[in-house]
Amino acid sequence: MPSFLRLTPTAATPETERPAPERMISGDPVHTTWNAEERDGLYCGIWQSTPGKWRISYDEWEYCRILSGRSVITDENGAEHHLGPGDSFILRPGFTGTWEVIETTRKDYVIRL
Repeated sequence: MPSFLRLTPTAATPETERPAPERMISGDPVHTTWNAEERDGLYCGIWQSTPGKWRISYDEWEYCRILSGRSVITDENGAEHHLGPGDSFILRPGFTGTWEVIETTRKDYVIRL
């Protein structure tokens, strides 16, 4: 395994999925993930979703940076966080709310379990 890895979609084989049916609120979002690093509870890669809205609940810590598109993350108290290219943020364990992709969104991420 190389000691240097450029984080691009070519760094990993894409995996495609949809949110679990019980989490869906609207739309039919398709998620594509290029998980470039996975070891010792650390995950790093690129994620993309087509438009839709679903419930989210975090047990893990995640850093994200929006590369393209528009999304709105709303916490359980109703506070909306509008996100676009260049925005970065952290979701900490215990965060619950919704993720709504307004315009196909791509982000890079680092997750620590």
